[in-house]
Amino acid sequence: MTGIVAASHRRPRRLADPAMYSGNARVVLWRGWRVASRTHVGVMISGFFEPIFYLLSFGIGLGAMVGTVTAPDGRAIPYAAYIAPALLATSAMNGAIYDSTWNVFFKLNHSKLYDGMLATRLGPLDVALGEIGVALIRGAVYAAGFMVVMTALGLNLSWWALAALPATVLIAFGFAALGMAVTSYLRTFQQMDWINFVLLPMFLLSATFYPLSVYPVGVQWFIQAMPLWHAVELVRSLTTGAVHPAILWHVAYFGVLCLVGIRFTAARLRALFLT
Repeated sequence: MTGIVAASHRRPRRLADPAMYSGNARVVLWRGWRVASRTHVGVMISGFFEPIFYLLSFGIGLGAMVGTVTAPDGRAIPYAAYIAPALLATSAMNGAIYDSTWNVFFKLNHSKLYDGMLATRLGPLDVALGEIGVALIRGAVYAAGFMVVMTALGLNLSWWALAALPATVLIAFGFAALGMAVTSYLRTFQQMDWINFVLLPMFLLSATFYPLSVYPVGVQWFIQAMPLWHAVELVRSLTTGAVHPAILWHVAYFGVLCLVGIRFTAARLRALFLT
């Protein structure tokens, strides 16, 4: 009798995994990418050109007056080559974060798309992975396009720059997972404004246009906790050839961010729709 009771308590645990994940995340990804490629082309193109304008105005325009700056390994490099990798990381962030916030917000609160998805065999983890995958692709496309621009302008100073593209995919993944997790808590358009309120200062402060050393020590610690700083440092080390073992810390940071974001998003979708 005790064994039967114990078995009955164990059954829901065995059924929990299929309820969370059916292995069909690719269906959500494919559906999301087809819709985005057909209806959001204008938005995607405008987002692609934004960092290019920053590069032309600051890197080329202001860079003509600044001259050279110090690379992470102490070499003198052109100012444009200093800020270009930061803009590359930002490009990956923007593509991923906009797709995983505004698009997810609309599907979650207005079109009620996830209600229909989760009424099928799809589980919360399928939806989370699929939507994060869509945002990751957009971030990767932005980064790849910007990388072409950097190469054409001669701003990749090392063959290590080839590793910058997979690095931006990891960065896009991390920001997409984080963005969707945060968006699951937002209910109004006014609350969505907080996303830009966080993104803009993070973009300006994360050693994008000038080194971290210009800030007081307390501010430096705060900046080093932000994900974009880790993204900028990782990509800048690769494109300038200043590669050192410490960049593995940045990789680990985004690895943890990806795992936590996916787990958190799946748990939130389950709480919202399946309980």
